[in-house]
Amino acid sequence: MTTALPDAWVRAQELPAGVHAVATTRDAPWPEFDTRDTRAVTWLAARLPAPPVWLEQVHGTDVVVVDAAHAAALRTTPPRADAAITRERGAPLAIRHADCLPVVLATRDGGVLGVAHAGWRGLAAGVIEATVAAMAPAPGALIAWLGPAIGPTAFEVRADVVDAFVARDPGAQAAFLPRGDGHWLADLPALARRRLAALDVAVVDADAACTVRDAARFFSYRRDRDSRRLATLAWLA
Repeated sequence: MTTALPDAWVRAQELPAGVHAVATTRDAPWPEFDTRDTRAVTWLAARLPAPPVWLEQVHGTDVVVVDAAHAAALRTTPPRADAAITRERGAPLAIRHADCLPVVLATRDGGVLGVAHAGWRGLAAGVIEATVAAMAPAPGALIAWLGPAIGPTAFEVRADVVDAFVARDPGAQAAFLPRGDGHWLADLPALARRRLAALDVAVVDADAACTVRDAARFFSYRRDRDSRRLATLAWLA
């Protein structure tokens, strides 16, 4: 089904056979393709295996399970959660983002799929850990793809963000570069990699594009302070 989607979109290249993941861009299939817009949502639903399950995201750690019995209801009323998992074939999962890190997780046999919306608050609170727990994989069975997000040269934070990570993992200090005057540059993908490594999850593929720096392709709340959103979509074929 990915052939029906724009070539300009960011595609995961190394996920298991039958597992698909793409991240939208702002420039395709038409300029300013905003996934909060009804026209874009309708366009996507017609080109995926089924209409995706969207989430009402709150930068938390709740995970919703999408199964055959509940998929229709979840499509009608998006659940309040920042992650979703499924074992259903042809049931796309979707998260919206504009700087936050999209994380796609899959078992190596392609049997279970998860997506997580990992802004710094959700990441620090444990959204990846909650998603992995809901997937209940065997040790070493998961791999991950990290989509486009704010990059380490653009994500300036204060001490409260540093403290939120270092209090739990002192080694996370390495993902913060001091800027002076109580500010740091934070490497969000590196922080996610640390969490994934601690869970025995290998990152097999990652997109290094920075949503802030690449204004031609990506929306960015940090850059533009508006509500337009990209989306990461994943499904089991």
